[in-house]
Amino acid sequence: MSKDTEKLRILVADDHALMRRGICGMLEIQHGWTVVGEAGTGREAVEQAKRLKPDVAVLDVTMPELDGIEATRQLREAAPDTKVLILTMHESRQMVRRLLEAGASGYVLKSDFPRSLVRAVRSVSRDKRFLSSKVTDIVLNGFLEGAEATSVTPPAEVSERKLTPRERQIIRLLGAGKSHKQTAAELGMAVRTVETHRAKIMLKLGLNSLPQLVQYALRNGLIAP
Repeated sequence: MSKDTEKLRILVADDHALMRRGICGMLEIQHGWTVVGEAGTGREAVEQAKRLKPDVAVLDVTMPELDGIEATRQLREAAPDTKVLILTMHESRQMVRRLLEAGASGYVLKSDFPRSLVRAVRSVSRDKRFLSSKVTDIVLNGFLEGAEATSVTPPAEVSERKLTPRERQIIRLLGAGKSHKQTAAELGMAVRTVETHRAKIMLKLGLNSLPQLVQYALRNGLIAP
């Protein structure tokens, strides 16, 4: 089966029924993709993920009972193999950071819907991070503003000093081609912990893809060419 026709089971959570229907309709026309559950609250999303074990959960941020941050955290604990994609109107850099730290694999603005949704779902289902273009700009601008405000040292050196020893270990392993599971096994930690570390690393370094992380590792001597 080719990657473009792979089967995916998807959960959609949004408290606006019309928006939820639009998301489901966009996803269900993709060959092999099935929306196995819908939820109108964060708590329902967690309960359905625990029961249905979907491949991807598409979550809004502003939902009753549990907001997107706590829903993401609880969902990743209840169904660790489910990838979380955030689809929201919130453009806050702090919100992006908190959701990635909670375990989200991707972040797409509703202003980019439906242009980026299918690509985002496909990317996170393949264990890749996805930020829509505007979100990438928000994250990178925040990183650059912070670097300029704190030091005149070249960005690579500033970033290197920000990394913890554990984060450098994770960069070396991921940069060498190890999967999240292999990295977790080698370091004696949970897969979710590796994913959380990777999200923090991406934010610290202003990166948005694994190839960029590999380039950073090569450029800074963390892995051999």
